[in-house]
Amino acid sequence: MQPETTERLSDRLSGDLGWELGLYRISTKEGKRRGTAAPRDGCVLCPASIPTGTFNASYPPGSTLRAEKVRELKAALGKQQSFFTKPVKQSVATTEASFRAAQYLAVNKKAFSDGEVVKGVMSVVADTLFKDHKNGKEIIAAISDVQLSANTIARRVSAMSTDLTQQLNRELGTCKWFSIQCDESVDNSSTAQLMVFVRMVFSDFTTKEEMLTLLPLKTTTKAVDIYEAMKRYFTEKNIPLEKLVSVTTDGAPAMTGRHSGFIARCRRDPDFPRFLNYHCIIHQQAICAKVMGFDHVMTPVVKIVNSIRSKATQHRSFKLLLEELSAEYGDLLLHTEIRWLSRGRVLQRFLSLLGEIKEFMDSRGQDTALLQDAEWKLDLAFLTDITRKLNHLNCELQGKDKNVTDMISAVSAFRAKLNIFSVHLQINSKRYCSCIWGLGQGCRKVHPAHI
Repeated sequence: MQPETTERLSDRLSGDLGWELGLYRISTKEGKRRGTAAPRDGCVLCPASIPTGTFNASYPPGSTLRAEKVRELKAALGKQQSFFTKPVKQSVATTEASFRAAQYLAVNKKAFSDGEVVKGVMSVVADTLFKDHKNGKEIIAAISDVQLSANTIARRVSAMSTDLTQQLNRELGTCKWFSIQCDESVDNSSTAQLMVFVRMVFSDFTTKEEMLTLLPLKTTTKAVDIYEAMKRYFTEKNIPLEKLVSVTTDGAPAMTGRHSGFIARCRRDPDFPRFLNYHCIIHQQAICAKVMGFDHVMTPVVKIVNSIRSKATQHRSFKLLLEELSAEYGDLLLHTEIRWLSRGRVLQRFLSLLGEIKEFMDSRGQDTALLQDAEWKLDLAFLTDITRKLNHLNCELQGKDKNVTDMISAVSAFRAKLNIFSVHLQINSKRYCSCIWGLGQGCRKVHPAHI
């Protein structure tokens, strides 16, 4: 290639299109060296070769004709390149769409097989909306190329899980300190699961909270089992234990036992540093909610609900009665002891359907004397009001990025509200006792021992 001539340099530096106009071609002496032809110029925008001087004669430098020709050559080159790059871009886009669809299904706790249903729905919608669109066929074809089979979704979710785990392990290595929160429970397959959350503090004092792992305890759930599972996980993942500053658990003996509990075993292990341990505030709140002394209300409520829902025929008859009476709700809720919010919701639904329950039991010849007892109904309404407030407190304590000061503030505020609640009960105010007033009875009739 010859050095750049004065003519080409002036062309390259002139105007907005100077760069393209000056570098559209390169001069070559290939033909002259071979003795077959005169020197020719090769176009860098297309494979054509032009005799020297012909292009300048046909398209004078600085002319509009020359600029239009360069634009035409560039457009032709772009079409040639898109022939190879467009399929690659389309493949990348469909893969990204497949990953995003898999993430959406996983976040919303849907079955992996629902991916095919989602794809079918998208195809129907696209066929309806874009059938008259000029690019409608391309849009529909792009949707059909997205892979959303159950196996594909499973692979996508597994790949994202692996990537998130690697990111979390890197963050544990770069953070300054971290704390863990442990809780053990049994799933619906009767397998004990140890859930571990981690909160990390970085050098810029930012924090991040994530679920660390879910460890199955396949045999017993003793302190030694929990300790060995945790120690094995920390060792396998090379988690820097020297950065551990606190551990939060529930109040179970397997966790907090003074001599053989999980915390005690960790303190005796030389691999663990000195750390603080806390009793989960939400567990404490849930335990306090169980000792209110209202078994004479809760036990009959659970018994009546279970008796109505235990037999399919009886249950269907009760739901039909609610439908005929245009009741506020269509069914009763079962009480689940392990769910912290269950008690308040069961009581609220039972109180709302109290009249319908009495009518249904009367129609079957069952004893309804308790449901007609004014004192018992007041206790039921009072317990419903209290548990609703406890459920609200429980929801305030839950969630990400809650620190101990926020939780203590919420508990202290609730204790102050209880004093206000007591005062309003004594002055016969319905502001904080809507369920009691819903029975058409004043707050002064509530037993003094409950205030």
